[in-house]
Amino acid sequence: MADEEADVERLAQAAAAGDAAALDALLVLVQPEVLRLCARFLPCRQDAEEACQDTLLALARGIGTFERRASFRTWLYRVAANRSRTTYQALRRRWETESAGAPMPESPDPRRTSVVAGSRLDLLAGLAAIRPELAEPVALRDVLGLSYREIAATLDVPEGTVKSRLYEGRRRLQAWLSGGPGGG
Repeated sequence: MADEEADVERLAQAAAAGDAAALDALLVLVQPEVLRLCARFLPCRQDAEEACQDTLLALARGIGTFERRASFRTWLYRVAANRSRTTYQALRRRWETESAGAPMPESPDPRRTSVVAGSRLDLLAGLAAIRPELAEPVALRDVLGLSYREIAATLDVPEGTVKSRLYEGRRRLQAWLSGGPGGG
């Protein structure tokens, strides 16, 4: 595991420096992990695969912006979280367009959706409803399990700011999920 972690970091540094072969190897190496990350957000495998492809494309296009303030995996987690949330929002818009403007069901059909999948859909809708600077730390901490330090390094903010954004994000998310005020 430590060898694989070192390989990923080495490949990420080489890819960020413009090494195309390193980028290809990096994409192959991280693809299964990216799919697992996206599946934490999106309950349907096809949706998770779509988010995974978007994440890998964003990684390939944006690897030059990887500044090594945090580990590559932490940076990758942020990209995967953001792409998963973006994929959910795109799928939601696609549904609204294809269904001739009919709104999505308020809650998933329990006969066709697992409790876990329904909860994730609610979470994604709630994250989309709150401010992005509050949603991102909640997604990184509560869905992907990053530490306060990793989130602080990824977002380039102090740990105290991460904690306060998490508190406020969770508060607003809870209000949104319970249908109360303060969800935005």
